[in-house]
Amino acid sequence: MSRVQSVDSVALLPAYLAAGTAVLALLVDLVLARRTATIVAAATGALATLVAAVAVGAGAERRTFCVGADCSYVFGGRAALVAGLVALLALGVLALAGPLLRDGVTPVGEFCFLLACSMTGGVVLGAAGDLITLIVAVEALTLPLYILVGLRRGSLASAEAAVTFFVVSVVATTLTLLGAALLYAVTGSLHLERLGAILADRSDLLDLPLTTVAVTLVLAGLAFKVAAVPFHAWAPATYDGAPLPVAAYLSTASKLGGVVALLAVVQHALPLSVAGPVLALVAALTMTVGNLVALRQRRTVRLLAWSSVAQAGYILAPLGALALADVDARSAAYAAALAYAVFFVLLELAAFAGVVALRPAGADGGRLDDLRGAARRHPWVGAGLAFALIGLAGLPPGLAGLFAKVTVVRSLLGGDAAWLALLVALNAVIGLAYYLRFAALLYTPADSALAGSAPAGDAPAGAIRPARVVVVALAVATAIAVIVGFAPQLVLDLAGS
Repeated sequence: MSRVQSVDSVALLPAYLAAGTAVLALLVDLVLARRTATIVAAATGALATLVAAVAVGAGAERRTFCVGADCSYVFGGRAALVAGLVALLALGVLALAGPLLRDGVTPVGEFCFLLACSMTGGVVLGAAGDLITLIVAVEALTLPLYILVGLRRGSLASAEAAVTFFVVSVVATTLTLLGAALLYAVTGSLHLERLGAILADRSDLLDLPLTTVAVTLVLAGLAFKVAAVPFHAWAPATYDGAPLPVAAYLSTASKLGGVVALLAVVQHALPLSVAGPVLALVAALTMTVGNLVALRQRRTVRLLAWSSVAQAGYILAPLGALALADVDARSAAYAAALAYAVFFVLLELAAFAGVVALRPAGADGGRLDDLRGAARRHPWVGAGLAFALIGLAGLPPGLAGLFAKVTVVRSLLGGDAAWLALLVALNAVIGLAYYLRFAALLYTPADSALAGSAPAGDAPAGAIRPARVVVVALAVATAIAVIVGFAPQLVLDLAGS
């Protein structure tokens, strides 16, 4: 008897709109050849994707591409959260990229098309129900970024960053595909839920060396995407060589995609007895190495890059306690990891927006000293950037970061991983040193030699207004949402669904 595959177009609506945004941006650029029209078309499509994700996710869970009980695409609360957040990040990056696109160095049509293609991968990723869909979605999110990183004409640093990112990412994809192939050889299935059921029922499969190798390869390949130690070395060089708006997207949407992919395979497919200890070790190394190296950084983007490596360790930490946790503690760990990722990417985008707003159009992040006293000359933007840094450090009034860290520590204690909770707390204290140093530098008076004139790295008055709007809006919105207590609980509910 033939098995008919079901297709639910409503569940696929956000993905349709995201892919349509890429086509629309390309056609508008081809037909009208106007930069503003292309940017508006891309922004409209991203906004429509955001609205569709919220609307579809508000209803019951929808499953499509199903054969029997096995579905390749499952759009529920978590998928809606991821899709909406990726669309929001794309909108933010478009706003940050306005001055970069106006100067003519970066082609507008190609930039908007590639950004929309990457957004499509992120939208699909949250709903992936099998390993093939998951890996294709991760690559759809990542592949356009190779070109975006090197898209700036005449920039050697940009070209070097693109090559570094490409080579490392290809190796990561190869490892992931090899691990998926070995898992299929062991279980005969690629659907995540079916994989988990088979490995849970067949304890003899867990004793096979092939299973351990397969799980390790999948975890290693996806760890590249979140820049987790020891697969992190590409991130600082790539972020620093990329245009600032692209670096912002890399450190937010790309990292979010890696986290979502890891969550999917760990929660549904991989045996926790193998995955848990590996992730605990990776999380411990990642947060420690990222924080210690960030202490020595003097370039702005490299500091943010190394701090994002440390933040990846905090995100992965709850997953390290899964092997010893009960069912309720495991659900809390999954929710805590995704909730931390959500608040991290919003604060990270605000931090990059602040740097973009305080630097000349098309410039790189420069050195930390280039932003000395910037908050005195631009109080609102400086305050927004300082708020984002304090939030990333996990201090009041940056309550989003504080809530995220408390959630992680609480999930670790609930999963009987007190040693990892203690390590998170110690690393959070180390992180205070460079976050607070950066924030204080914004309010430190400039050297007397520069008195009477703005530092060379400072943006002229009235410049880069979209970035200013982004950093202030994100800072205010995040503060209000966490203070009223609605956003944290909503994120936890969606992350745990």
